[in-house]
Amino acid sequence: MDSDRLEAGVPVTLRINGVDHVLELAPWITLLDLLREHLGLTGAKKGCDHGQCGACTVLIDGQRINSCLVLAVVKDGSDITTIEGLGAPDALHPLQQAFIDHDGFQCGYCTPGQICSAVGLMAEGHVQTRDDIRELMSGNLCRCGAYTNIVDAIAEVALGEKRAKPQPMSGEAA
Repeated sequence: MDSDRLEAGVPVTLRINGVDHVLELAPWITLLDLLREHLGLTGAKKGCDHGQCGACTVLIDGQRINSCLVLAVVKDGSDITTIEGLGAPDALHPLQQAFIDHDGFQCGYCTPGQICSAVGLMAEGHVQTRDDIRELMSGNLCRCGAYTNIVDAIAEVALGEKRAKPQPMSGEAA
């Protein structure tokens, strides 16, 4: 999509998942609404619409940002990566694969924001321990409570930790 007219307004150029978008936007459109409602990138979710749950987390110029709190016009010229831009079905991002391997999701609603946030925190370079992961991911909520598995997935990629997967109890199917 090279040119989009969403509403009379401000000319904006955004690079989203490696594709340049030249847009004309109303100044009040949030980045989250632009991504979901106008560009069809529905990975980032509208959880609380107040920046408190992290379901809308995307990477803007490599930094993790709650897209529900950002007006799209303010990010003119930015490079934005959503969950759709991190990997492909045949070549998953290492964190996407780790979330699968460690069952780091249940309903999956928060998963795109969790993964984007984890990619961002790894780039920040402050992760040395599992406690660091827990602290730095504290802005991303999981209503299903998959936190232990989420930390396991991030630790595998960020810290190089491999945890043994639980083995089935005798008599259970593998």
